[in-house]
Amino acid sequence: MARPSSTTTTGRRRASHSMEAVLTEAVALLDEAGPSALTFRALAQRLGGGVASIYWYVASKEELLDRATDHVVGQVLVEVEALPESDDPIDDLRAMALTLFDAIVARPWLGAYFMRNTVVQGSSLRLYDRLGRQTLRLDLTAQQRFHAVSAVVGVVVGTAVDLGQEPPQEVLDGAVDRDEFLGRYAATWRELDVEEFPFVREIVDEFDGHDDLDQFRAALDLALAGLRLQAGARGDP
Repeated sequence: MARPSSTTTTGRRRASHSMEAVLTEAVALLDEAGPSALTFRALAQRLGGGVASIYWYVASKEELLDRATDHVVGQVLVEVEALPESDDPIDDLRAMALTLFDAIVARPWLGAYFMRNTVVQGSSLRLYDRLGRQTLRLDLTAQQRFHAVSAVVGVVVGTAVDLGQEPPQEVLDGAVDRDEFLGRYAATWRELDVEEFPFVREIVDEFDGHDDLDQFRAALDLALAGLRLQAGARGDP
C-alpha cells in the first residue's frame, strides 16, 4: 500500500524526519535506558515532532524495535564483510562470531531482538547467511550446517546478553570491585561439603576471579572444535 501524501487533507505537512533519523534516535534511546525507554512519545520529543509523525515510518513499537535492531546489525554486517577470508572457514566463522559478540556486549538489548523478525530485519538475515556460508565450505549435511550455526549464534548471543547486564549495585557504586564480589561467593562455595557438591568444589578456584571474555572464548572454541570434528567425520552420528 502506498504511503499517504505528505500533505494531509487539512493542508498540514507531516514532520520532516527521515527513517535514518528515526532509527538513529531510537537506537540512542535503547542504548541509554533499554527497551522500556523507547516510546513513541519519547522518540517524537527527541526528533522535535508529534507522536503521529513516528507512525509515518513504523506501525508499532515492535516494528520499531525490529528496525532499530536491524539498523545496528547493518553496521555489524559491514564489519563482518570487511573481514579477510582465510583458508580455514572455521577460523573465519570465529572471527565473525567475535564481531557480533562485541556488538551485543556493547548493546545488551540487541540480543533480545536479533533475528526475531527476518522479514523486517534484512541485515540480520544477511549476517546469519554470512555465518552460514562458512559451513558451506565444510563437508556437512544441511542439518549439520543448521545446527552448527544455531550453536554458534546461541553461544554468542546468550553470553553477550549475560555479560552486558548491569553489575550489582554495590559494584556500580564502587563499594566492592568485581573480583571481591565474586570472591564472596567463592568463599561460601569452599565451605560446601565436597561429597554433596563435588563439581562446585572442583572448579571454585577457576570461578574465583575468572575472566568473562576468556570464558566466552572457551565456550565458542568448544562449539567450533565440535564443528571441526564433525566436518572431518562426515557420516558419524
